[in-house]
Amino acid sequence: MNKQLLFGLALAAISAMTIPTLPTLAQTQTRTRISDLQQRTNGTTVSGKVTQSVGNDFIIDDGTGQLIVDAGPRWWREINLKSGEQVTVTGELGRGGELDAYSITRADGSVIDIRPPQGPPPWSGGARRDRGARPN
Repeated sequence: MNKQLLFGLALAAISAMTIPTLPTLAQTQTRTRISDLQQRTNGTTVSGKVTQSVGNDFIIDDGTGQLIVDAGPRWWREINLKSGEQVTVTGELGRGGELDAYSITRADGSVIDIRPPQGPPPWSGGARRDRGARPN
């Protein structure tokens, strides 16, 4: 099996095991334990270690649970996180249980801006959309 297929199967298994058992979370701007996530909220911040990554999707583990993070399409901005890297992610919990990232802060303090918290993501027009506003 190739790595992408194995990663996809791992993501599906984690989602199936984790999402139905998560307790309720009130909207907050403080760091949230992954095990406390359940409903969609804006401005959710979690910190942990990257355990796997494929493209701009990765799994973060904070010791209480694991969470899939979607950092947008690679053609928009390639983030290049490595397994074992410590990160803090701010975003919103998506319909599928993944965290749709607004920004990622690395352990050295550098910030990767993914998208603004308001409105649709800038890439929602698709790959053919004018890339003149694309971030560097």
